[in-house]
Amino acid sequence: MRLLFAGTPDAAVPSLQALLDSAHDVVAVLTRPDAPVGRGRRLVASPVASLAREAGIQTLTPVRPSDPSFLARLGELQVDCAPVVAYGGLVPRQALDVPTHGWVNLHFSLLPAWRGAAPVQHALLAGDDITGASTFRLEEGLDTGPVYGTVTEVVRPDDTSGDLLVRLSRSGAALLLATLDGIASGQVVPEPQPAEGVSHAPKLTVQDARVDFSAPAQRVDRLVRACTPAPGAWTSFRGERLKLAPVRLLGPDEHVGGERPLGPGQIAVTRRDVRVGTATTPVVLGEVQPAGKRRMTATDWARGVRVEPHEALV
Repeated sequence: MRLLFAGTPDAAVPSLQALLDSAHDVVAVLTRPDAPVGRGRRLVASPVASLAREAGIQTLTPVRPSDPSFLARLGELQVDCAPVVAYGGLVPRQALDVPTHGWVNLHFSLLPAWRGAAPVQHALLAGDDITGASTFRLEEGLDTGPVYGTVTEVVRPDDTSGDLLVRLSRSGAALLLATLDGIASGQVVPEPQPAEGVSHAPKLTVQDARVDFSAPAQRVDRLVRACTPAPGAWTSFRGERLKLAPVRLLGPDEHVGGERPLGPGQIAVTRRDVRVGTATTPVVLGEVQPAGKRRMTATDWARGVRVEPHEALV
């Protein structure tokens, strides 16, 4: 089939590569415009745009896919289908109806669970044991279209959202290719999503990523992992922001009798680690990053700032 591929971040790259390596013909790529990054605000192409340009594929970067110039070009391309992976823009109705087989979206959840922008993060926040990816026909509703197929993925106890997304982007690429093959052969028909089991996954903000140490240890652990690498978990120490890498839950043999109890957020520096109190058991800090400084181990940080007894993260 003739394809227009729509995608932007690293998570979409395995899918584009799989389609480039397939018998399908990727005639153009739709991606977000080059964005300013770093202190110099230098314009940088999206990961999908970079791969497309390396492959010599026409790259379309409208500010909005509703732009008349893009809609006109879409009609000229005469594509059979438009696979989508994390494009980052709303596809309007006048574009949805152009490809013969519509737009097929790869979404990183088992729909109808976790519809929205941050399905992997919310799966970790909720403590899901199993998640996955789904392909479905895009329609105007938020991730509501009929589903072509799914693939499952076990959530590991130490997974960050970055770790899990890497695995899902690879298994999802294979699912997307199989879906397009099935559409081309007429052997795959989408099924409506069930009405039960719907949940939503809105984008996590920086404020959502602030760690509340009055929550149970398990909740703290899930939040930090869900927000790694983005938007980045954080707390405050002596009035300044402190970024947190994943923490570690204490094992049953690590609760040493005689240690002073820690209230939520209170810090205890031992010879081996740095522990912070929660609503239940303490957690062990991993790496931290003070404002304006490099990442470092929590023990190096604690020695450098000379944490006083009863000081706390808030």
